[in-house]
Amino acid sequence: MKIVAVSQRVDVYPERQERRDALDQALCAWLLAAGYLPVPVPNLAKTPALHAWFSAVRPEAIVLSGGNDIGKCPDRDASEVFLLEQAQSLHLPLLGICRGMQMLAHWLGTELQPIDGHVRTRHQLYGEIEGEANSYHTIGVVGCPRDCRVLACSEDDRIEAVAHRSLPWEGWMWHPEREPIWAARDLERLRQLFGA
Repeated sequence: MKIVAVSQRVDVYPERQERRDALDQALCAWLLAAGYLPVPVPNLAKTPALHAWFSAVRPEAIVLSGGNDIGKCPDRDASEVFLLEQAQSLHLPLLGICRGMQMLAHWLGTELQPIDGHVRTRHQLYGEIEGEANSYHTIGVVGCPRDCRVLACSEDDRIEAVAHRSLPWEGWMWHPEREPIWAARDLERLRQLFGA
């Protein structure tokens, strides 16, 4: 079973003076159902510990998960930049989900902007990826990221999925793990991206 490094959101509890890394159990279950072993990534990019973690775990693919707006949790932002750099240098498959696609686009130099009508709703996808998808985001990408191509747009012409032209990377604005019945389309596309 391939090891997949999965970035985590940061939850802050001021009354306890705690910052916690968190990962939706549904995302782990979705990855396991696809045949991969999810391993949560600690948000430790400002220390040598994350380099040591990465060397010890030796992930074969990376998922940048959803949650937290970019800029609100600098430790998470830095950890995901580290993961993108590792994925680029090692040519590792990478999937960005929601915020993860935003981070991928941002790292490639694309602007992000607030959008309306994309929270707790569903959209019809058009393009290479078709069908219905959930939507939980308030931020979208302004245009197609550098060295990428658009895979899907919503009915209001917002970019919903992209693929890198030379690296095995994709970004999806929907949450495949939040579907009551996981879409075969998403599981098959992940397996094509990550390999057996």
